[in-house]
Amino acid sequence: MANRELIAIGWRELVGLPDLGLVEIRAKADTGARSSAIDVDEIEELEGDRVRFQVVADRREGGQRRTVEAQIQRRTRVRSSFGRSHDRLFVNMRVAVAGQILETEVGLVSRHNMICRMLLGRKTLLQGPFAVDSGRAYIHGRRKRVVKTKTKAKAKTKAET
Repeated sequence: MANRELIAIGWRELVGLPDLGLVEIRAKADTGARSSAIDVDEIEELEGDRVRFQVVADRREGGQRRTVEAQIQRRTRVRSSFGRSHDRLFVNMRVAVAGQILETEVGLVSRHNMICRMLLGRKTLLQGPFAVDSGRAYIHGRRKRVVKTKTKAKAKTKAET
């Protein structure tokens, strides 16, 4: 195996899905998980081994979603971190992590109860020159926050004399 310089990433990072125009998806780098997964809704199997689904980049009201149609790469039975087994569909996606673009297989699953919309498993992490620093998060930048301020219109009144 050739020596390559490793890029440190935190246990949480912002990743992108360049083909979908999504740039700030909260992801968890999980070396304990074999495969990667992404938060989706409305999975619909189509003819010709294809699937249509909605990628959920942000579950807040009005959050970003993208409808995607893709070729099913495989179907398999997976065991969740809670020990439950269920069938899962996998598709290929391009994922941007720490400035690297990876073509990787991603499982379609609802992660609505999870903080991170995406999970980066070992198979994906080993494609890049990554070393996961479990003591740090967002080494490659945090989400840009929009600061909302309330402005009160001050009514000026003149007293008539």
